[in-house]
Amino acid sequence: MKEFQLLSTEETENLINLAKLGDCDAKQKLLNGNYPLIKSIVKRYIGKGVEYDDLYQLGCVGFLKAINNFSSKFSVKFSTYAVPMIAGEIKRFLRDDGAIKISRTIKSLSVKINRYLDEQRKIDNKAPTIKELAEKFEASEEDIVIAMDSSQSLISIYEKTVDKTSDNSPNLLDQLVVDESLDEKIDKIILKDLINKLPEREKKIIMLRYFRGKTQTEIARMLDVSQVQVSRIEAKVLANFKEKFEQK
Repeated sequence: MKEFQLLSTEETENLINLAKLGDCDAKQKLLNGNYPLIKSIVKRYIGKGVEYDDLYQLGCVGFLKAINNFSSKFSVKFSTYAVPMIAGEIKRFLRDDGAIKISRTIKSLSVKINRYLDEQRKIDNKAPTIKELAEKFEASEEDIVIAMDSSQSLISIYEKTVDKTSDNSPNLLDQLVVDESLDEKIDKIILKDLINKLPEREKKIIMLRYFRGKTQTEIARMLDVSQVQVSRIEAKVLANFKEKFEQK
């Protein structure tokens, strides 16, 4: 068992400053002090075809990236900021370099499924079952699950649209979401940061559209612009969000 000593906020900030200057001892103290945090995230990915020690090393890489990128100006604690960086490094490996390789056909199917789910969400907010998706895209239910799992980091913010009660997908929860509370926390942190960085008009449109439940027509009237403009801005922002989530 690794030895660790919990660090205070002040100790963490001081060590981060030293680590950024190249102090290896400070980096090691931060790693030791945050061992329980890294371990708790790594445990979510056990059983994905990668040994625990390798997962832990990946988590440490993400943690060190968090040290390099963190700033005291951020409105979050360092541990909160580090969570998506640690999980993102592991997810990226499992997606791109893990034991299971995703074919171009499956990736293409994944894009089509995500687009279809977005459309259905706007129409009636009713999530199709795995069987319905298989019939829609003339694919096996296994391929549907694999395709959805291959884009997990992109669609995790839409986790509630998956029909977890369907008899046709008894193992989908394990395939698609490693841990609901953790993924929700990660996605909220990333999403909040992305929204805060938007230009004022784009931020207002996204807030009204997705946090106030306004239609594009209602937003257009409120901002005195055309519905087409609102639609284009929304599409542009969402495309940018998807790109950022993929990078995470």
